[in-house]
Amino acid sequence: MIFGVIPALLCITLHELSHGAVAYSLGDDTAKRQGRLTLNPIRHIDIMGLLMMVFFRFGWAKPVPVNMNRFKNPKQGMAITALAGPVSNVIIAVIFLFLYGFFFPMLNGKSEFAGIILDMLQITAYMSLGFAVFNILPIPPLDGSKVLFSLLSDEQYRTLMRYERYGMMILLVLVASGLLGRPLSSATQYLLNKLFFLAESGYQLSLRLF
Repeated sequence: MIFGVIPALLCITLHELSHGAVAYSLGDDTAKRQGRLTLNPIRHIDIMGLLMMVFFRFGWAKPVPVNMNRFKNPKQGMAITALAGPVSNVIIAVIFLFLYGFFFPMLNGKSEFAGIILDMLQITAYMSLGFAVFNILPIPPLDGSKVLFSLLSDEQYRTLMRYERYGMMILLVLVASGLLGRPLSSATQYLLNKLFFLAESGYQLSLRLF
């Protein structure tokens, strides 16, 4: 649990901060006015979502408030703002995979603490990818549904949002039962394998430098 909490907080905080920062850059200062443009994880935590991250590697945070009417192009602005979260998580995974490879020659087998550091780097990369995969699902209230909104008519989107309150309950059941958790795990592991060349690059760079 300890190994899971710190990476989860990092993934959640930067995910939500990215939403707020992009919305602000597009003309909506709602997140800033409500104190959500911060690296303080307490401002972004949803307890249930954090526990899901720790135990199942998939979860969510307290949504950053966005007023799409402040965007010059509301639908496009909402889609870009929604995508900012998952994209930030992919970037986090890229960075931490590289760091895992870079520090591997220096830390592997050195001490128990060194092993913990390597584990944390790898867990952060995996968890961040899992967070991105989960949140890109086109199911309300996840980010993917906001991207889907940009492709729908206003009437179709209102119909979709009518069922938003049921979306999270359905997701909880599907992930906890394994019906959704296993496919998400497979997708996350697939992406991790595809990106693992970054760890190998970091490893080779470390050997050349040290």
